[in-house]
Amino acid sequence: MSTPPDFGGTEIEKGLDEDLGGPKEGHPVEHLNVDASLWESHEATASGQVCARCGRAIEAGQEARRRADGRWAHEICPL
Repeated sequence: MSTPPDFGGTEIEKGLDEDLGGPKEGHPVEHLNVDASLWESHEATASGQVCARCGRAIEAGQEARRRADGRWAHEICPL
């Protein structure tokens, strides 16, 4: 009967999660301590800017997008 080679066993696996991008052993994950309400809203607003598509001013509370050229545009231009 042959025995398999000894590759070190579980000692090799220690720290593997950290190497693969997981949290460090014994350290809490940082984003779990952040208030969840900060992540709920992803809408950008650009009040006072001029829309690159329709030429109207973007008012407070209107959703907007920043285009690749750096100018702002309404998410949905008002008619």
